[in-house]
Amino acid sequence: MNNFNHYYDTETIRQVISVIVINEHNALSRIVGLFSARGYNIDSLTVAPISGSEYSRMTIVTTGDKRIIDQIVKQLNKLIPVLKVNEHRNVIEKETVLIKIPIDQSISDVEVIARAYNGHIQNVTDDAIVISATDEPHRIANFTNIMNNRFNPLEVVRSGVVAMER
Repeated sequence: MNNFNHYYDTETIRQVISVIVINEHNALSRIVGLFSARGYNIDSLTVAPISGSEYSRMTIVTTGDKRIIDQIVKQLNKLIPVLKVNEHRNVIEKETVLIKIPIDQSISDVEVIARAYNGHIQNVTDDAIVISATDEPHRIANFTNIMNNRFNPLEVVRSGVVAMER
């Protein structure tokens, strides 16, 4: 094996995996346990029931080299509550963030920045402005960094990634 192939095989990749599971009380703990027992990292985990069914969809974002990603998929397929595992290649990914900032900030400045990231002001109280934005995960990370640096948020909550094949 030449050095180029060895480097390529160990290159860290980001992988979005959807897992359809039977909606049981221990399904989430089994999947998280699989990752933690083997030292695999979960960058994002989103779980929601599938309407009109007894199933849930888990969207997992993880990183590792090709061998680790293949191992994760094989291990997920062996778990009892798992019905289907999809490694996504061509997906639409979205993430939502809610950010609460002090009211002493300029609402118009906040609104202009939020709109640049598909965001809007959701609520204004005597103490705070709450904004939300939904966009691609890397853009949400940029938006969050800008808001942290410029407005000193009181609270930031990110939803985790949801994904769907194109």
